[in-house]
Amino acid sequence: MADAAKWYVVQTYSGYENTVKATIERTVESRSLQDVIYAVSIPMETVTEITDSGESKTVERKVFPSYVLVKMIMSDESWYIIRNIRGVTSFVGSGGKPTPLTDEEIFALGVEKREIIVNYAVGDTVRIADGPLTSFNGVVEALDLEKNKVRVVVSMFGRETPVELELDQVEVIPQ
Repeated sequence: MADAAKWYVVQTYSGYENTVKATIERTVESRSLQDVIYAVSIPMETVTEITDSGESKTVERKVFPSYVLVKMIMSDESWYIIRNIRGVTSFVGSGGKPTPLTDEEIFALGVEKREIIVNYAVGDTVRIADGPLTSFNGVVEALDLEKNKVRVVVSMFGRETPVELELDQVEVIPQ
């Protein structure tokens, strides 16, 4: 049943994102709707701001102010429940019909993470499987599992060039 659930974008009044999220979560809990509404998210980003006095401070801010993401199975009942929460103005979509986000959009927003199994380590020789350097071979120089990145040193035109790729763009060369 969870496979049928999709992420939808809900528009809210400005500044009501946290209130709407909390209200949806309380409604799901009180009405036992866990099998219909799975998750609620407000995409956030960490930004370093420079103050007037020249000091830098790190703050979290909303990527899309006035929007909340909801993973749910769309039905008349679930639409009605979300649509009638105080602070919600509408679902994003055309012709009054909510449009679900694609998997690529979800991963790009960082709302859900793809689980990638890494079967190589620093020092291993790998082949680039995707991107402009497809079929180039190189040596893994660094792995950053948190950021889903791998740095591979590739020999191009007689020079060693480090290239940063996503973990799933690289595959181990069979021995």
